[in-house]
Amino acid sequence: METAFAAVCKAYVPRPGQPMSRTREEVTALAQHDRHEQALVTNVILPKDIGVTYDMIGGLGGAKELLRQCITYPLRFPHLYSEGIAKEAVKGVLLFGPPGGRGRTMLAKAVATEGGATFLSVDASVIENKWLGESEKNARAVFTLARRLAPCVIFIDEVDSVLSSREKYDDTTHGTLTSVKTTLMQEWDGLRTGGDRVVVIASTNRPFDLDEAVLRRLPRRILVDLPDAETREEILKVSMAQNRVDASVNFTAITEELEGFTGSDIKEVCREAVVRIAHEKAQELDRAGVNGVREEVDLTAQLRPVTMDDFWEARKKLTASVSEKGRELSRVWEWNEEYGEVKKKRPDASAHHLSMYL
Repeated sequence: METAFAAVCKAYVPRPGQPMSRTREEVTALAQHDRHEQALVTNVILPKDIGVTYDMIGGLGGAKELLRQCITYPLRFPHLYSEGIAKEAVKGVLLFGPPGGRGRTMLAKAVATEGGATFLSVDASVIENKWLGESEKNARAVFTLARRLAPCVIFIDEVDSVLSSREKYDDTTHGTLTSVKTTLMQEWDGLRTGGDRVVVIASTNRPFDLDEAVLRRLPRRILVDLPDAETREEILKVSMAQNRVDASVNFTAITEELEGFTGSDIKEVCREAVVRIAHEKAQELDRAGVNGVREEVDLTAQLRPVTMDDFWEARKKLTASVSEKGRELSRVWEWNEEYGEVKKKRPDASAHHLSMYL
């Protein structure tokens, strides 16, 4: 006799190439048999709720194409990748780059959206537990739940905090952490073919801290670097797409002033330029003694468009969060030259290198 749980699993097996359309209640039902899986449900984002596509990410043309080939296409069209060695899915993809940016997370979410896959986000806080044996159970639950949710993208944020080189730890923590790493990698190895339709994307700004055993499970290593001029301009335009911009605004000129800024930095400049206008209106209403917002008055319509002056004032307040001369960034670039898939181009190269949007 078929159990209720087996019936749920059977009911929600996707057809090849079809996007998953589960509800939150159905995801919860799939995890009911295991409390460790239940604890992960809050980290699950359904395809329809992710809200990030490749088109929403400024720049990163090369990274997007690599991710389409490695993950998106096999997830969407698994029947095309079923012959011989082609059915062995990519074990994992590492997105790495300078600290301070969220472009890697955006890319991972876009991969899930475009592939019609569920997004399961985990980090050290999700896996680690002070009670003996619980961390290993949490690590195992990540993969068992992902299989139930297939097609699924497991996103391990700050993977270096979970799977760093053994040399970093002292004897008091070595045993526990090694056990957790062993469990994670064993479960990871269990994703032997594309039949599981589960892929792992890891993110870090310290790739040089990763254990070699981890790197073997992350054969595709994509640098998400600081944006060049062309990409910075694209990020500006994407960030300002939903705002009113004065015709006099010259994005190219603004781009020149944002050299060395990450995608997150550029977004913050845009936000500061926009809210500057709101601040002006708020001060005006405050001086006039207006308390609260009257429902019949559309105050947003009274706001002026963003001008060049707003961008210049925002630029004066904000600085880059990453130093191009810093040792941390230099180590990332050096590591990329040895292990990365996308080599960093020289500053005088005409083609632009990869960047991040958020």
